Amino acid sequence: MPRTPRDEVAAHVRRKDRAFARIVAESGPPPGRRPARVDARFATLAESILHQQLAMAAARAIYGRVLALVGDPITAAGLRRAGDDALAACGVSGPKRRSLFDLADKTLDGTLDFAAIGRMRDDDVEEVLTAVRGIGPWTAHMFLMFTLGREDVWPVGDYGVRAGWTYLHGGGELIAPRDLEAAGERFRPHRSAAAWYCWRAIEGARSTAQPT
Repeated sequence: MPRTPRDEVAAHVRRKDRAFARIVAESGPPPGRRPARVDARFATLAESILHQQLAMAAARAIYGRVLALVGDPITAAGLRRAGDDALAACGVSGPKRRSLFDLADKTLDGTLDFAAIGRMRDDDVEEVLTAVRGIGPWTAHMFLMFTLGREDVWPVGDYGVRAGWTYLHGGGELIAPRDLEAAGERFRPHRSAAAWYCWRAIEGARSTAQPT
């Protein structure tokens, strides 16, 4: 299906909620994303698992050691060849090792078919991915947006989206995921763009708040 031109997507977001008018004008059209190659999709999920709940510097260090161990990109077969002890020596925690091996096993036995995932509906992709140990809705949403390039993802559990929405609508108490879910309906079928503008808004707010 042809993708909507980016300037039309920006206009759609601005038209559906005037609170976005300024950030749309400042940021311009949202980026267009094409689906990642099938052979790169496993690696994006493995990287997401490795980065969970870690400071950026620590996550990068561990990720770099894993790449040196198994090769770049990370593959299911490479993880299985490396084994548990070698990943532990890289600094990968026990829960993350179990998640990585579950992801690898489900890929190797065909439970996860990354070519087929690219043809699934968003809800079905989320259901398949969250069946993997350690992958929750947030990781599935990021995969849909950034790896599969889906246009209508609304990650209500993402702190940045919630904070950006709250900022754009006057500040105050951080909007709850349930309320954000309902509020986002107006942006269909371009909720991914609305999320991107929420991220841009809170990044701008933080930048402005920093002392000079």
